[in-house]
Parts: sequence; C-alpha cells; structure tokens
Amino acid sequence: MLKITGLNQYYGGSHILRDLEFEIPMGACTTLLGRNGVGKTTLLKCLVGLVPTRSGAVSFNGTDITTLPPYARARLGIGYVPQGREIFPRLTVEENLLMGLATRSSSAKLPARIFELFPVLKEMLHRRGGDLSGGQQQQLAIGRALASGPKILILDEPTEGIQPSIIKHIGSVISQLAKSGEMGILLVEQYYDFAKELADHYIVMSRGEIIKRGEGVNMDAENVRACLAL
Repeated sequence: MLKITGLNQYYGGSHILRDLEFEIPMGACTTLLGRNGVGKTTLLKCLVGLVPTRSGAVSFNGTDITTLPPYARARLGIGYVPQGREIFPRLTVEENLLMGLATRSSSAKLPARIFELFPVLKEMLHRRGGDLSGGQQQQLAIGRALASGPKILILDEPTEGIQPSIIKHIGSVISQLAKSGEMGILLVEQYYDFAKELADHYIVMSRGEIIKRGEGVNMDAENVRACLAL
C-alpha cells in the first residue's frame, strides 16, 4: 500500500536518511526499530509530508505522493499519531476527535468503533484533553487518527511514558486493526517486547540506513534485540 524507494534526506550537510527502501502492506503491522537519533521520526515526517524528501519516492496505492502536502496525504488515507501525542489540551475529547474528520465530508460522523476500542474516550467526551492522563491522551491521539478513516496508520512510539496496563490495551487495539485487513500499520518503537509481539514484519535502522529486516516471528532468532544495543 505504501512504498518507499531510494529515499534520502539531509539536515544541512548531514545525511540523515540513506537510500531507504521498503513497503508497508495492508492487513499487517510493520515495526520500525532503532535507537534514538537514527532517523526514525524524520522518516515518518517525510512519509506524511511534514519534511520534504531530498531524493527518492513515496507512493501510496500506486500513486506518487512524494511532493504532496500533509493534508492531501491525509485525504488519501494516511493517518499519523506523532511522538508525544500532540493533542489539543484546551479542546475537549470530542473536539479533538472531530479534528480527525477534517479531511472527510461535512456529513461525516465519528466512527462508533473509536469508542468500542477506547471506551474511556466516551466516558470523558466533554473533558478537556489536557486533563487526561498520558495514557488516556495516547488513546485520544490514536482515536483522532482513526476518525479520518486511514488506510495506513503510522504510530511514533505510542508506548512512551505510558503505564503498563494501557500499553497492553493499545497493543491489543493495534493487533485488532492490523488483523481487520482494513489498513496497514507502521509502528515505530524502542520497546522491543512490545514491537515483537505485534510485528508481522520488522525493519531495523541505524545511522539512517536499514541494517536488518524480516518476519516478526523471526526477531528473536535473528537477534534483533542486539541491534538495538549497538
């Protein structure tokens, strides 16, 4: 569904992303792993259009989207849950979720599925986003992305600063979404055990390059954990 070919990006004279090539298929969770500073978040910003690519191509469902702005990519069906959640703290939970409908028709309503996956959001619908706990805010950020009806869902470290019980719940939701066959998921994660549990496919980055990739079931056998300690 999402295909990246020969992607390069620089910050000043620093070569941040180096000839990256991979695909995100539908109906599967692809996990992207790597230590801090290897270029994972920069890559995601290139995929959603927040940072322009220096060279290479990004295609979505066979269409070249390399030069499209973020709002056009969102309309096509690319949902993004940024690192740090970035919800609107002064807006209510409902208003935050409604922001996810911005790329859809004026008659679109919030999908009931959001509240089935995250019941706490329905309970706190009229509470301000900034009053929620970190874990609740993460559920809100994912719910906001789901409101847009994505075909590709990109999540940047959704377990960061989250209590274990909510990490488990978020993992269950990601698994359900991938198995539904309705979307492909790209999950950026440093928490190895969480990534391994969800990965249908994995990619490991180091210094802006892909150094290892394979099937999720083989992550232990292929010693992926050791790559994260380099």
